[in-house]
Amino acid sequence: MSGILSPTSSIMEDENPGAEIMPEQILNTLDELNKKELKRFKSILQQPTDIRRLPTLKWKNLKKRKTIKKTNLEKAKTIEKTNLEKAKTIGKKNLEKVKSIDVADLMLQTYTHNRCLEVTYQILKKIKRKDLRQKLIDAQKEELKRIEAEVDQMIHDTGVQIREIKESVKISKDAADREKAEGVEVFTALKESAERGLKELIKEIEDKQKTEEKKTKDWIKYLQQEIHELSGTNLFSPSNLLQSFPSLKAAPPTKDLTEVRVRPPTYKGTVVRAVAQLENKLRKSIQEIMDAEMKRVQKFAVDVSLDPDTAHPYLILSVDGKQVNVGEVEYHLPGNPKRFSESLAVLGRQSFSSGRFYFEVQVKGKTGWVLGVASESIDRKGEIKLSPKNGYWTVRLKNRNNYKACADPPVRLHLHPGPEKVGVFVDYEEGQVSFYDVDGLIYSFTGCCFTEKLYPYFSHYDNVGGENSAPLIICPVNQADCSSDCSSDEELIFS
Repeated sequence: MSGILSPTSSIMEDENPGAEIMPEQILNTLDELNKKELKRFKSILQQPTDIRRLPTLKWKNLKKRKTIKKTNLEKAKTIEKTNLEKAKTIGKKNLEKVKSIDVADLMLQTYTHNRCLEVTYQILKKIKRKDLRQKLIDAQKEELKRIEAEVDQMIHDTGVQIREIKESVKISKDAADREKAEGVEVFTALKESAERGLKELIKEIEDKQKTEEKKTKDWIKYLQQEIHELSGTNLFSPSNLLQSFPSLKAAPPTKDLTEVRVRPPTYKGTVVRAVAQLENKLRKSIQEIMDAEMKRVQKFAVDVSLDPDTAHPYLILSVDGKQVNVGEVEYHLPGNPKRFSESLAVLGRQSFSSGRFYFEVQVKGKTGWVLGVASESIDRKGEIKLSPKNGYWTVRLKNRNNYKACADPPVRLHLHPGPEKVGVFVDYEEGQVSFYDVDGLIYSFTGCCFTEKLYPYFSHYDNVGGENSAPLIICPVNQADCSSDCSSDEELIFS
């Protein structure tokens, strides 16, 4: 903006396009005045109400740009209407025996930059310094050109940003389409497998039934033939009696049919076997899906180490910061607001506030542990309730086989056998925290709203009777097993 403003104008009004060049330009202008001109300049400066308003410099190009907001147009205007009558005057005593730099300084202290420019312009007109007036106008024009270039760049940058957003939406849509296609493919395959299993089951039962029906028909035919043969022999005819009388031969031989039985077929176990076969197929398909999922999340593996400044005084950390165990004595440590005071917990050194990350922890041989992530602002003093609303997204094992996801409310997990290694995956933007073992997904927190840094969280339950003596070990991803050998001289002893 440009124009005559009152000295009480707000700072926002002073943040105009020409403000950066005004102080220097006004000083340069006053330096070019001779003593007589400067004296007259100071004299006229004491009566600013006699000065006409500075002509408005229009910026036609900006007005034609529909993409620029109204507020930007307002900032781009060089003249703002104001009442000169309300302006303060600079007293005579302030102007006596002062140099040009002092005049400029006094004007800038008394008026806004905009008003200084206009007053200077009008006084130069009165003292007939048209050349200096033109310099001021040229300076403003140059400033407007600079602003126009900045606006053009802003429009360009905004266009680039819009294209990037559109591209991001397209990428997101493509990813969603691929995920849907993969889901349809998987579930279609499972459906087809189930349908094939059902068809095979029905065919097996029908084939068995047909076989039994054929056996039954064959027995019936055989028995009917026996009946026919027996019915064709008349033992009481005269010829048979005369022929058989002398010898009294025995009756015609017949087959023993007492053992002939038609037992109904049994179908017990047929359905069970079919379901078991389908289950094996489904388990194989599910394992393939989980293997692909594990490969996906493991791509985001990060190097995580333990932060001794947060560790509870009972905990012992290895020198490399990869192992934690619970000791038998409490170390006397200096006060630290970061340190856990009651919970046998420790955080990772690394924090994450965007993107995705994954790490694995060996829990082999342990009867109790807690793993997950925690917000930076969690309460670390006193008793802690693990839940998302308190800034914890964790899964825990207690009493050897009591697995739970520490949600609101807690969710019982049926893991048999329990995992020997647990993977933790976080997608910050998607609000997801997932836990994995070698067989696949254990549990997922979804729909989370992360607003601060997240830290890996490790907690070690008490080692009662030595049953929970195995350490928690941060492992490199894809490593089959982690060494838990940690000699006393390798431990980090707090002091």
